[in-house]
Amino acid sequence: MGAWGAIIMGFFGALFAALTLAFELHWAGAMLALPFVVFAAIALAAIIVIRRPGAGIAPSPPAERVILWSSIGEGVGLFVAANLVINLGHREMLLPAMALVVGLHFLPMAYAIPFRPFYLLGGALLAAAALGFALGQPMGGAIAGFAGAAALWVAALLAVRRDMQAKSVQAG
Repeated sequence: MGAWGAIIMGFFGALFAALTLAFELHWAGAMLALPFVVFAAIALAAIIVIRRPGAGIAPSPPAERVILWSSIGEGVGLFVAANLVINLGHREMLLPAMALVVGLHFLPMAYAIPFRPFYLLGGALLAAAALGFALGQPMGGAIAGFAGAAALWVAALLAVRRDMQAKSVQAG
């Protein structure tokens, strides 16, 4: 995935971190904007790469379809997972459930694109979810949330770097 994917992953990493700060550490107000500073830095780097000449990295049409359907499945899965854990009275499992759904969403994309690092990202998110479920309160949600954020941010930075390298090779 290229710089556009980095923007998406950077945003969702910030969302994971902000939700973790709010739900698990009980932060409020302007402090919840701190993770979005990291997102802004990733987005700025991605925009710089996007504006460089060259096509960069673009998935094939079949891979684009898998990305579309996987993302739709992720959205539906997040809605179902959130409602399930909250309505069953286990809000403390929200972040691990979210990490589970997001991790699963990367596996079909890793196969279809094919892009092996998505297997690693999906695996990291699934491991974060498993730790979150296994540890429970008070640490499980925090570990799942912060590990999910870190995995997405690292993947976003690597995606920016990958797109920049692809554009450099195309230009040179």
